[in-house]
Amino acid sequence: MASFTKRGSTWQYTVSRMVNGKSKPIRKSGFRTKKEAMVAAAEVETNLQKGIVPSFKKEAFDEYFEGWIKIYKSNITQITLKRYHDTLQTIKKYFKGKSIQDITKREYQEFLNEYGLSHAKETTRKLNIHIRACVREAIDEGLIRVDFTRDAVITGSVEAKRPEEKHLSYQESRELMKEIYNRLDRSLGYYLLLLGLTSGMRFAEMVGLTRKDFDFTTNKITINKTWDYKNGTGFDKTKNDPSNRIIQMDKPTMDIFHELFRNTPANIHNLVFFSPHSSNKVVTNELANKILRNTLKYLDIQPITVHGLRHTHASVLLYRKVSIYYVSERLGHANIDTTLKHYAHVIKELREEDTQNTISTFEQMAIV
Repeated sequence: MASFTKRGSTWQYTVSRMVNGKSKPIRKSGFRTKKEAMVAAAEVETNLQKGIVPSFKKEAFDEYFEGWIKIYKSNITQITLKRYHDTLQTIKKYFKGKSIQDITKREYQEFLNEYGLSHAKETTRKLNIHIRACVREAIDEGLIRVDFTRDAVITGSVEAKRPEEKHLSYQESRELMKEIYNRLDRSLGYYLLLLGLTSGMRFAEMVGLTRKDFDFTTNKITINKTWDYKNGTGFDKTKNDPSNRIIQMDKPTMDIFHELFRNTPANIHNLVFFSPHSSNKVVTNELANKILRNTLKYLDIQPITVHGLRHTHASVLLYRKVSIYYVSERLGHANIDTTLKHYAHVIKELREEDTQNTISTFEQMAIV
């Protein structure tokens, strides 16, 4: 049986409990309304009937988040894992050992607002995604009651590039590809740019390719690993399960690599983009971006990054009316929602054309 008491501006519940013939009630305060206290008390009583005794021992938010990473993020790439550890360092900096039970929605929003003063909105959004997933686990474990990340407003002072600014147009892509072909004899980096443009692979996936991943009979490439290009520690897992995929390639690109393999010696790891002068063993992201930037400057095209070639690949396919389901699968996205989010601008531009085609279809059907 539960009783309720108002303590200042908040409510407290007391749930009766007997342990070894002695009264050991369970109390918890801090509820804004009596109704909230009643709901929480009812949950405690239900759990007691099941033999589950609630634990109200407070736990530091940073310690809980660190433990959550170890348990639930053990099967991700080192690069992705580093992003979670960056979030952990941010939590340690802002919350300084404060218990997860004591964080309010208002306090969390103030934290996001402050973080957003010196970070791009997209960076703040990703930080919130990490924390929200952890908080939801804490709710499932019964550690906290309220999701203090719910309906959080994402802010940011540094405006990130819009998706449409991160890729080349179809015509620009053709100009870049032509120039890459002209420069293949200059550096292995140009081969990487060509593959990025024609495959849509992530950089870590490209530098993780070995020669045996290329099937020149079917013109297919198998993607089932990455290379830790930031630390040079070796092969790593792909970003997620859908990232393990086999993609069909165009014959000209495959012929270029077939010729490359015939004319260059193998290396200890059999890596396609092996670089003996690099401490990380492969063509660096910095070098690839420099080569791309200089090439685009020569063509008088606004610069993009190597990752922008991935956006370019997807955007070109969508403009050419390739199914978004196929594009999502080819890119190795976790789900189609990711594809829709990243390329909403392309879909929006194509919608007007779809509208005209729809109208035209039924107008032609109506003609007798």
